[in-house]
Amino acid sequence: MAVDNIVYLIPALPVLAFVLTLAFGKKLPSGGGYIPILAIAISCIISVLAFLQINETGVPIEVSAHWFSVLNVGILIDPLASVMLMMVTFVSLLIHIYAIGYMAHDPAKPRYFAETALFTAAMLGVVLSDNILQFFIAWELVGLCSYLLIGFWFRKPSAAAAGKKAFLTTRVGDVLFLAGIVILFFNMREHVLPHITGHETVYLLQFSTIFENIHLIPSGQLTIITLLFFGGAVGKSGQFPLHVWLPDAMEGPTTVSALIHAATMVTAGVYLVARTFPMFIAAPDSLMVVAYVGGFTALFASTMGLVMNDIKRVLAFSTISQLGYMMLALGMGSVIGAAAVGFAMFHLINHAFFKACLFLCAGSVIHSTGTNDLREMGGLMSKMKVTGITMLFASLALAGIGIPFINKIVGFPVGTSGFVSKDAIILDATYVFAHMTHDWIPFAFGILAALLTAIYTFRLWFMAFTGKPRQERHPHESPATMTGVLSILAIFALVFGMLTFVPFLDFVNSTYDPEKINHLAELGGNPILEDPMHEIHHTVDHASPIIILLPVIAGVGGLLLAWVIYNRRWISVASIGNMRNPLFAILAKRYYQHEIFIELISLKFTYGVLALTSEFSDRKIVDGIIDGISSFIIGGAEVLKKIQTGVVQNYATATVLGVGLIALILSFREVF
Repeated sequence: MAVDNIVYLIPALPVLAFVLTLAFGKKLPSGGGYIPILAIAISCIISVLAFLQINETGVPIEVSAHWFSVLNVGILIDPLASVMLMMVTFVSLLIHIYAIGYMAHDPAKPRYFAETALFTAAMLGVVLSDNILQFFIAWELVGLCSYLLIGFWFRKPSAAAAGKKAFLTTRVGDVLFLAGIVILFFNMREHVLPHITGHETVYLLQFSTIFENIHLIPSGQLTIITLLFFGGAVGKSGQFPLHVWLPDAMEGPTTVSALIHAATMVTAGVYLVARTFPMFIAAPDSLMVVAYVGGFTALFASTMGLVMNDIKRVLAFSTISQLGYMMLALGMGSVIGAAAVGFAMFHLINHAFFKACLFLCAGSVIHSTGTNDLREMGGLMSKMKVTGITMLFASLALAGIGIPFINKIVGFPVGTSGFVSKDAIILDATYVFAHMTHDWIPFAFGILAALLTAIYTFRLWFMAFTGKPRQERHPHESPATMTGVLSILAIFALVFGMLTFVPFLDFVNSTYDPEKINHLAELGGNPILEDPMHEIHHTVDHASPIIILLPVIAGVGGLLLAWVIYNRRWISVASIGNMRNPLFAILAKRYYQHEIFIELISLKFTYGVLALTSEFSDRKIVDGIIDGISSFIIGGAEVLKKIQTGVVQNYATATVLGVGLIALILSFREVF
């Protein structure tokens, strides 16, 4: 049986698991958690089969059905969607297995597993969509599920507030995304539909139709559309300034944090830009916005990760920073073309492994110690060896630790997965961009963020696992269902990048036809490299050794600095980490974002303006209309009251005059 006939089961099975778990979970072991595990496992197998078929035949899987008018419902599995499918199903499967142990004592297990199954199905719907409207519908379902999961413990006021904050903040981006879809539809109907001939039904919002007819859309309109699409991505993928919801999303269970911040929701924005990349390549101004916002976000978020004491919040800011790296890589497409998609997606996949491992390790620590506060931990390595070692491996991957230059000897990069993908972004993307355009700002963003990433990552590890215990607790290793998952993810965090770098890029880069991408770049007035991968290798091979060493120097330097401060204590933490230090105070207060966004903009400005306008509109407009209507009615009544004299002779006179007037009008009508 061809895989084409069963690909619809990939999202359908988790949906079925959602229904069954919600209906019968209370009567089943582990709250029915084994139902979504089985469903997602089968979805993962089908995703692998789809990958094998595409890899063998080189032909995407496309299934489409008419919906109404010029719209359709369909599935598209090309190389880009294929790698995303395997990552989402595999990592989600591991997180669900881990959750069996982690949520064992939670009375709301059935609701948890039902919601995570629906969440996974929604994300798979995003990946599989073959048109932008269906993509948006699944995108909104992801947002709804994230609201439910972040506020899972809704009886906690902080959890309920975090869920609402995430929902409302991402809605800002969603409105921009929807506006982009509306403008795109009108442009497709006005500029594309008249040029399409034939009797076949044309689906205007299908990706293939859009990409084939980009040249018919005015460049100004295309820039607006892509910027609005990126606005949606900014909300979902936590880019500045709509990143503020993401650290507060830690109020949900740690498994939810791993699911949202590693494999699903936050990567949806990156996938959106990658999925619509041909549109962005034809609008180079939009790509530069993507690059600068991504680069700034990577650096900005990493500075705040330096001072957080909640173990999950450190990882949350790390997620924002790494998403910034992915956007930075995509933005470099204005020079390196579709190769930027390969670099961004490679880091996305690697990030899913090591960040899921880090979050689940954090969950193991919290499960054991009963606290999120790093200041109350210490010395956990002796009691939690598996958790400590797996978190160390994932930390090495996040910090990007590897061996430079050796790839010229062995034929592949040697280092952790994070090293391979981050090195590719910094050297193969931002350095080549700087070499071609003489704009070094994106490269500087990447290097500085890499240094800070290593510092906060190993600050976390040293504070949690080394030194002496700082509280009287009785930590213990987590059960095998949890540590087994940690071990699998740690192995992937170590070796996946080395083993798959070249074939992964070759496979994903085949998503878009290079000739068409080059043509679209010329259409946008910004020609890209003719043979991007060849010219990237040539440029990097002839780069100064210090350039090639900089990413590793940043990673190792950050590790050593964290070791000196937080392990050896050669520099007093208390002397630099207190609110009397103005820099520390700014970072600890998150650059006063809460005060700016909530208290100043929302409460004082927005609510103040609304109060003034409502006061004016209520008193002058609404009350004015109501008073005017009532005055008119009362005045008319006063006039009519004078006519109603109560004298019969007056009424008879009026009747005679009326009849006479009617007769006169009728006689004139007959004459003329």
